[in-house]
Amino acid sequence: MKTLPIILSLLFMQQLATAQITAIDLRLFELRIYYCHPGKLNDLKARFANHTTRLFEKHGMTNIAYWTTVEKDSTQPKLIYILAHKSEEEGKKSFASFVADPAWITARDDSEKNGKIIEKLESVYMKPLPFSPIK
Repeated sequence: MKTLPIILSLLFMQQLATAQITAIDLRLFELRIYYCHPGKLNDLKARFANHTTRLFEKHGMTNIAYWTTVEKDSTQPKLIYILAHKSEEEGKKSFASFVADPAWITARDDSEKNGKIIEKLESVYMKPLPFSPIK
């Protein structure tokens, strides 16, 4: 009978692990691409490094990764990043609270004293497939 508590503990741990995996699997990813006005990419990178990523976390978004594109011609690179959200609705709520945050407004205005930085942005929500290494 000593094995019964061990078996029950193992089953409980398996259920707990499954619940944690399920919670992770429910994340939705958002790919965002920023096209900057000429000569403004460094301003955007500084704003992200010094303010934006921290504020994203404050408003419930998970920073996954950030890149700049490698352009073969003389085109200015783009800033590309991925965030994780609980759902598309939660992502939109998080962004709404982020853009209304006085700390963001101050950071944005300070970084744009010499002109607007972002010319265009694209946003795509993505759901990971079962075989994806990241969920």
